[in-house]
Amino acid sequence: MNKDVQEIQVACFRLGDDLYAIDIMRIKEIIRPQKLTGLPKAHDFVEGVINLRGTVIPIIDLRKRFGFPHREADRSTRLLIVAMAGHLVGIVVDDVTEVVTIQVKDIKPPPPMVKGVGAEYLIGVCLAEESLIMLLNLDLILTSSETDELGRLEGLQKAD
Repeated sequence: MNKDVQEIQVACFRLGDDLYAIDIMRIKEIIRPQKLTGLPKAHDFVEGVINLRGTVIPIIDLRKRFGFPHREADRSTRLLIVAMAGHLVGIVVDDVTEVVTIQVKDIKPPPPMVKGVGAEYLIGVCLAEESLIMLLNLDLILTSSETDELGRLEGLQKAD
């Protein structure tokens, strides 16, 4: 992170009982789930793709990626359309709660194991209004080979 930055704004969202956040500068939009087109032979955490105003966007289920139990989508389920490894990707989350401003000095390194999610996916953790927020590192959610696969999915839209 830039050493001159004193605070960041993050969008908070829930997966089960846990509160996560990502930098709002990485979020392009937040939408309700849409009809998915499945992809054969995709990783199990890739739900499929959506067509968002002419752009093919792969959808990743963070619950599956983190090994959490399945949960049916409901009225609070949202898709975060984010910039990840140079691609637009949709991330399925249980609920988007709020945008909060966090002081960079208050972000602590992630503990070695945070309740089921490995620290390798986290930038850090912080307390905001008595809640522990885990800050996700979007660049580490996918491996380089998984990112390459996303690039091939983007190629689908250019073939039209």
